Amino acid sequence: MLRSLTYGSEEIVYTLNFRKRKTLGITVHPDRSTEVNAPEGSSIEKIEQKIRKRAAWILKQQDHFLSFEPRNTVRKYVSGESHLYLGRQYQLLVIKSNEEIVKHTGRNIEIRTSDTSKIEKLLESWYLEKSRAWFHTIAKPLIEHFKKYQVEPNKLEIRKMPHRWGSCSTNGRILLNPELIKAPKACIEYVIIHELCHLVHRDHTKAFFDLQQKEFPEWKKWKNKLEVLLA
Repeated sequence: MLRSLTYGSEEIVYTLNFRKRKTLGITVHPDRSTEVNAPEGSSIEKIEQKIRKRAAWILKQQDHFLSFEPRNTVRKYVSGESHLYLGRQYQLLVIKSNEEIVKHTGRNIEIRTSDTSKIEKLLESWYLEKSRAWFHTIAKPLIEHFKKYQVEPNKLEIRKMPHRWGSCSTNGRILLNPELIKAPKACIEYVIIHELCHLVHRDHTKAFFDLQQKEFPEWKKWKNKLEVLLA
């Protein structure tokens, strides 16, 4: 039985099964689907009460499995291959040269090198350089805006992370994955705002989602865009 309930600005969709068991069990699967196994005879009202108590955990598990998990796409790094930059597709143009340089030219990302084995490393370095410039530029006004809540990150770092788009430590350090530079600006803003909201509310509580909704009403649209594009 497929059901749903609202928690803050989020909707939790779950499959409800009635089983011969004594307690209610909730499982979040890697595909982000949620399964609730309830004792036979349980009322929907009591089931929903228990789900609401675990709602923050459910959403946190869903985030863990997909929302902030970059896609690992196998690349060949040859001319004509498509690569993303700020949400747009560009073709890789490899030119044999004594230079070692990467630049964005029109519809291409041009890489000049005499050693094709260096192409991947050169492109990754270019993405990292661009992410450092763009992320701080995008984050600056958002950080200023969040000062009204008496919070401010003590540091913003760019770091490659295999399973996260961003994170916020207990001491207020925000980390952003350079892979985000491949996404549209609004997706980057969404991740930064998500982490800034964690400076106000540490966990994925209703108050957290209410704040995120207030500060970025279109966050669901850009969260979905990020997942479709890169996750």
